[in-house]
Amino acid sequence: MGVNLSKGQKISLEKEAGGALTKVIMGLGWDVAKSGGILGGLFGGGGGSVDLGASCVLFDEAGKMVDTVWFQQLQSKDGSIVHTGDNRTGDGDGDDEQIIVDLTRVPAGIKSLMFVVNSFTGQSFTKIANATCRIVDQASGKEVAKFDLSCQGEHTAQVMAKIYRHNGEWKMHAIGENASGRTFQELLPKMQPHL
Repeated sequence: MGVNLSKGQKISLEKEAGGALTKVIMGLGWDVAKSGGILGGLFGGGGGSVDLGASCVLFDEAGKMVDTVWFQQLQSKDGSIVHTGDNRTGDGDGDDEQIIVDLTRVPAGIKSLMFVVNSFTGQSFTKIANATCRIVDQASGKEVAKFDLSCQGEHTAQVMAKIYRHNGEWKMHAIGENASGRTFQELLPKMQPHL
């Protein structure tokens, strides 16, 4: 079991993994919040589906957006980052969406990989439960770090975390900043202060 991150916490991925990492998986998981009572069920308050979408935005040293990986572009232009596909419901256990990052292939000019989540259908996080993002070492399957995103509220998006280069190694910063927006483009102003 990896480290459970707190908002604002920064870690070295290699130290937490116990060695060099080559490929990591950023997994996003969530469930639809259940509302109680007969009236909740009658008037659409219980169950249903929520379409959260994970995205990865690549930034250079100057803080300029270079590329993105999201449900409309499932692979970075250089092929180092791959989105495994869009989950529109949150059904099932474990990761609902995954973004796989080959750290050895991320171009040298990329400094930060910012991971964000959006409610594409515009539902607020009051409808979400058990939301987490986690980093897994793909080679061993070991969870390196996990960050709880389950802060319910009227926001429709969140800047979850970033993986970034620092002094020759990859680190992770748990950001957890609530925002509003249906796609990553609407979150760019919220990402900038964290670059």
